[in-house]
Amino acid sequence: METRYNLKSPAVKRLMKEAAELKDPTDHYHAQPLEDNLFEWHFTVRGPPDSDFDGGVYHGRIVLPPEYPMKPPSIILLTANGRFEVGKKICLSISGHHPETWQPSWSIRTALLAIIGFMPTKGEGAIGSLDYTPEERRALAKKSQDFCCEGCGCTMKDVLLPLKSGSDSRKADQEAKELARQISFKAEVNSSGKTIAESDLNHPFSLNDLQDNIPTTFQGATASASYAVQNPSGASLQQQPVQPVAKNTSMSPRQRRAQQQSQRRSSASPDVTQGQQPRDNHTDHGGSAVLIVILTLALAALIFRRIYLANEYIFDFEL
Repeated sequence: METRYNLKSPAVKRLMKEAAELKDPTDHYHAQPLEDNLFEWHFTVRGPPDSDFDGGVYHGRIVLPPEYPMKPPSIILLTANGRFEVGKKICLSISGHHPETWQPSWSIRTALLAIIGFMPTKGEGAIGSLDYTPEERRALAKKSQDFCCEGCGCTMKDVLLPLKSGSDSRKADQEAKELARQISFKAEVNSSGKTIAESDLNHPFSLNDLQDNIPTTFQGATASASYAVQNPSGASLQQQPVQPVAKNTSMSPRQRRAQQQSQRRSSASPDVTQGQQPRDNHTDHGGSAVLIVILTLALAALIFRRIYLANEYIFDFEL
């Protein structure tokens, strides 16, 4: 398999390292890549004890992106369990449905323990979740031991080591519960801090909503700039000095850039109008001077013609 992949790729290096670490099965989990695809793994996990899944052995697929570990994997269950749908990508904080909560330090082992820890939790309507009754889940747990995967040929009865009653087994169970609790808490914190872009995609917005979200200072600066362009003569009288705007941490980068651009435009508009006014005045004075000269010449020509005609009339009369 090593000759088929670029060994310099971070994803290939990471997956080969994890494959070596997870080569030997434990009494709680086991996972290995397919022989012909390093980016698709088959895993087996044991149901958590003291739950409706106690005694069950569940099989599934993990599909990893080429950007792993920077992006999360997709998890698909192949065994009926009553908690997750079969053959559908499930929605967990460590799966591809939530890349915002994924951490590159997590591994496939982390995902396996998280699956074990999340099984007793409530689905709460998440994608790929189910809420079967405890009786149905117990029946599916017993039935899961007879499952055989056609893709990798694993039989659930033989894939995991026999369950131990020692401290190592209890430690693994406790680790799975603690990991599920930590990941769930991180998901709740992240969901309360959604970005503006994500909230915009989740619901339509109108122009009025957008104007309500714009800070008052930004609206005032925009209005001043618009008035200065439309009324250059009155802009210099009504223009007020721009007050420094305190940094608003709740503003998005797009709104901050728009605010800065509007401030630059509002400060540049009076200078432009003041620079254009003298040129307009010079043009008006020049036109008036030319008109006065033309009228003066016309009047002088009329006077000269009148004098000439009068002199010619007197000369004819004397003759």
